[in-house]
Amino acid sequence: MLHRLAAEVISSAAFASLDARAPQRARAHLDKALTFAGLSRDSEATFHVWNHMFLTSSMRENHPEAVAGAEVMKRSSIARRDPLYASLGHVRNANGLARMPARRSDALRALSDAERAFARASDQQRPEWVRFYDSSEFDALSSFVWSALGDHGRAEYCLHRTLASIPDDMIRNRALYTAHLSLAQARQGECELATATSRQAHLMLPSGSRRTVNTLAATRNVLVASGSNAPEVAEWIEESTAWI
Repeated sequence: MLHRLAAEVISSAAFASLDARAPQRARAHLDKALTFAGLSRDSEATFHVWNHMFLTSSMRENHPEAVAGAEVMKRSSIARRDPLYASLGHVRNANGLARMPARRSDALRALSDAERAFARASDQQRPEWVRFYDSSEFDALSSFVWSALGDHGRAEYCLHRTLASIPDDMIRNRALYTAHLSLAQARQGECELATATSRQAHLMLPSGSRRTVNTLAATRNVLVASGSNAPEVAEWIEESTAWI
């Protein structure tokens, strides 16, 4: 029990480091958390640590390492018992594979596996940390796969589904996924629409949300590169310079 508690506390510290865009610090925490999770012999606690390991590797753009971590997740005993965990492992795997040019077909297969597993998941009591993985989050994570594969139209579709179903009180996530929607639109050349969506994300932007700001910055870069002469696009590019 104490080993599991230690793993959970250290994992929380690791997530805070990830939110602060400090993957090296997060990895140091997670190495310790993995030791405690192993000592606890608790598959769910170990899965939790590996989920953060995946995020850390992805943030460092070490995609082979991220895929290896996702493989551990999807083959864990908790994933064999509970389709929701299996789905999360598969969708993490798909996200890592999508960023490896030679693994496109593997990414699509993993995404399909994630969808099938998610459809089999039943409502039941689960730890607080994994409750984020609902239908809105599944669609959001799927959008990242499609975006990495260059299919920004499908990414946009998934993000619309996310924003239609995300709980109203999850303002931080709504801002983040609205920013990702603007990026998907910009990458399809829909500059005016992407600008309007970026404004929406900025209006709901929570304090200290670097991930949302970074995503809006990526959208801005696409808009600048587009060379659009639309007044609203030029105005947004100028305005956003102050905080991006």
